[in-house]
Amino acid sequence: MDKLVIEGGRRIDGEVNVSGSKNGLLAVMPATILAPGVYHLTNTPNLRDVYTMSRLFNSMGAFCELNDNDLFIDTTNMNSYEAPYEFVKMMRASINVLCPLLSRFGQAKVSLPGGCAFGQRPIDLHLKGLEKLGAEVKVESGYIHVKADRLKGAKFHFDVSSVGATENLLTAAVTAKGTSHFTNAALEPEVTALARMLVKMGAKIDGIGTTHLEIEGVDELKPIDEEIIPDRIEAATFLIAAAMTKGDIHLKNTNPYHMTAVLSKLEDAGCVIDVTGESIKLEMKEEIKPVNIKTATYPGFPTDVQAQWIALMTCAAGTAKVTDTIYGTRFHHVPELIRLGAQIDVNGDTATVHGGKKLQGTTVMSSDLRASASLILAGLVAEGRTDVLRVYHIDRGYEAIEKKLTALGADIRREEAEELV
Repeated sequence: MDKLVIEGGRRIDGEVNVSGSKNGLLAVMPATILAPGVYHLTNTPNLRDVYTMSRLFNSMGAFCELNDNDLFIDTTNMNSYEAPYEFVKMMRASINVLCPLLSRFGQAKVSLPGGCAFGQRPIDLHLKGLEKLGAEVKVESGYIHVKADRLKGAKFHFDVSSVGATENLLTAAVTAKGTSHFTNAALEPEVTALARMLVKMGAKIDGIGTTHLEIEGVDELKPIDEEIIPDRIEAATFLIAAAMTKGDIHLKNTNPYHMTAVLSKLEDAGCVIDVTGESIKLEMKEEIKPVNIKTATYPGFPTDVQAQWIALMTCAAGTAKVTDTIYGTRFHHVPELIRLGAQIDVNGDTATVHGGKKLQGTTVMSSDLRASASLILAGLVAEGRTDVLRVYHIDRGYEAIEKKLTALGADIRREEAEELV
């Protein structure tokens, strides 16, 4: 098992290409089940989660092959409607195969999902939406089993704006008989990218990019080639790394319009930001200002950047409050940041970060994907050596992060961990 070893105190400086979006890819991969054939997905990130989803596909009779950043998927011979526990337990996004399997085979059997261990993230909306569309739904022995000869269009209101449920139910409605109306649908860029891909496949969807989606079901779809959108969370992480180290960074292959909330808060913290086309330049010369944030559904401040923001605020000249309204218990990184010398108090869904305390390198253990990122960021500014254990978490969502950071001037390397983790 690997660990990352960081010698702190180096300035982040230079250019870096942002990888394709993990969350975006894991939304569009299941859509390839809907229409048998060959798909070519470009700008695919080389990640642990991509391999997990590919193995799941292969177990169901499909063929997936990743060459550099080109993913080829052939769903022609997919012959199973069951997504087994051994794969689904490793990644929550596996639930997104539920509706495409149902649409293609008339039934689906999918294990209840796993993934990052923070808070409860129920799938009630997925199942309620399917029942509205006419599916028979049963949950027993740890599996979701759904059946329907053909789904029927319906009206469905998302009680909570849910990215996963919106994505899943979109792939159900596009081949349902009749018209569906979804209200309070999620607005995240990954949802919009999926909807646009489905339209390229032949789906009829109005209202893309709004909370009200109207979907007219079609009889069949066709395979296509598609480019994966840039990863806005990776982009935010590198911007924060530059801000923390008083650096100067140029992000390429990104979409600044997916990141308006983060960019605005970084400017409030004292960063100078220049946006041009698909690039973002950030320079940080002055003292980091304390800035409160409250996570929200898109276009608000993303919960997936909450941990990284707390790391940034440990370097601020003052006190900042970080409230997570999406996952109120998502603070497993805080005790590890405290081990590095940070002063942070957690009360309910809010962390109060008392900045300006010099961080000291030590051994820390990551608990989930974004927690890993926050510990790496802290290690970049900590005095001495920081060892970050359980980096399989970071490998789920960041492509070769140590190589990218090294190219930007960081002293970071991957080593085999001797500790039992």
